[in-house]
Amino acid sequence: MELTLPQIWLIVGLLMLVAELVSVVLVFVFFAAGALITALLASIGLLPDLNTQLFAFSLISVLSLVLLRNQARRLLENRGKHTEYSEYAGETAMVIKDIPATGEGKIYYRGAEWIALSATNSIIEAGSKVIIRATDGIKLIVEET
Repeated sequence: MELTLPQIWLIVGLLMLVAELVSVVLVFVFFAAGALITALLASIGLLPDLNTQLFAFSLISVLSLVLLRNQARRLLENRGKHTEYSEYAGETAMVIKDIPATGEGKIYYRGAEWIALSATNSIIEAGSKVIIRATDGIKLIVEET
């Protein structure tokens, strides 16, 4: 069985995608797009010979790299940033274990115990009511009411 040029371009495109997954440098994906689009265009007959296919692959790869790489990097960087989870902010809870000025205590909120930190770096005693100001991972930052 002999491979056709579109099949070869398809294989090259898939190999480039694998290379991107391994390297995460955000370069190979554009060459993969060039190869896959070239495979598509060659299979429908728009790129009949190897020279036009090589030209199309080069043009598509370089143009997509130049035009889209910075936007893709920004998108991926924003995707990795965590936005503060603020559903609990402004809610009231009860301190069940003293919260030291610079340490952790415990509060009871929505039927569960939570680790709590003082927002004002002041001691908050057990039995006090607090307002949740923010979150820090699984810890709640609170302030005495």
